[in-house]
Amino acid sequence: MSSDERLPASTPRLFVDQPLGLGAAIVLPTPASHFLATVMRLNPGDAVRLFDDRTGEWLGRVDGGTRKALGIRIEAQLGVRETVPDLWLCAAPLKRGRIDWVAEKACELGVARLVPVLTARTVVDKLNLDRLRAHMIEAAEQCGRTALPEMSETLTLAALLRDWPADRTLIFADETGGAPFTEAARPGPTAILIGPEGGFTPAERDAVRAVQGSIGVSLGPRILRADTAAAVSVGLWQALAGDWN
Repeated sequence: MSSDERLPASTPRLFVDQPLGLGAAIVLPTPASHFLATVMRLNPGDAVRLFDDRTGEWLGRVDGGTRKALGIRIEAQLGVRETVPDLWLCAAPLKRGRIDWVAEKACELGVARLVPVLTARTVVDKLNLDRLRAHMIEAAEQCGRTALPEMSETLTLAALLRDWPADRTLIFADETGGAPFTEAARPGPTAILIGPEGGFTPAERDAVRAVQGSIGVSLGPRILRADTAAAVSVGLWQALAGDWN
């Protein structure tokens, strides 16, 4: 089978954090086993779609086991791992719920790496990175993604800028105004920097502008919340310079 055309839309689709391959026999961890055996009520021989963020997506079939350790045998590859543009989303942490939403949308929109960045006006200074990754995995499972964004450790803005790669364009949403996004978006390694709800301080704005290759942009005539600004910026870049065109 080279595609999933013969599989019903109701076929469960899950991420597994281990390499998959033709003929492999794997045992799913307890949460996934419980979901398939108890919630979805799968029986031996039933199909499941699995992806590993390494090799792509695969067709597997239940091969026995228990609700705590369900066995799956891999039968066919349904697709290779997708290629995503080299786009980072560097975003100040937000309150729980909003930052979870940002992580979900980063995955859905095709971001290669999510980087939480602490700024002077950041309200939340600690993040549960495992929870954010779980939200990205859930988004990928539901949206047919075969690549997950890399989850970076939390960095201060100073640390992020100090080690900034010389070949990566830095686009930052400047609430004081900047170039139209259409002039800033260009193909190649890029990062989008979104500040907290209170915005960047003048000193932070100067520091960002001092980075070689940085471009301050305007996101239009309306004031956007930080989570909205993140999604809008990624969508604009993908449409103008990414893999949407």
